[in-house]
Amino acid sequence: MTTMAAPSAFDTRALREGIERSDADALLALYADDAELRMVDRKTQPSHPLVMHGLDEIGAMLNDVYSRELSHKLERVVLDGDRLAFMESCRYPDGVQVLVTSVADLRDGRIVDQTSIQAWDEDEQAK
Repeated sequence: MTTMAAPSAFDTRALREGIERSDADALLALYADDAELRMVDRKTQPSHPLVMHGLDEIGAMLNDVYSRELSHKLERVVLDGDRLAFMESCRYPDGVQVLVTSVADLRDGRIVDQTSIQAWDEDEQAK
């Protein structure tokens, strides 16, 4: 008889607190050492996404994003075993908004593979 190991728990509360408190270190702690993150947007399109490997590269991106003058809100989280999906909305002081949707695979309660798609306001009328 084969038994399947129960998936390890991912800390969605830490995800929410990290995002909404702009805490890059708390967010980085949610990633495995060998994690890979792909970012798709207008500049880094699906055929050539920005790919970050490991904690150093992912940490540098998180530090950059969460050091900016932006408000961040975790809008939705879906956790199903070792799969995670979440949506984050961000707002600059001038009113420009950014929306990021991410899907990820988990191992031992940590993100190992993530793809994020982001879109943002680009014209003055969007403010």
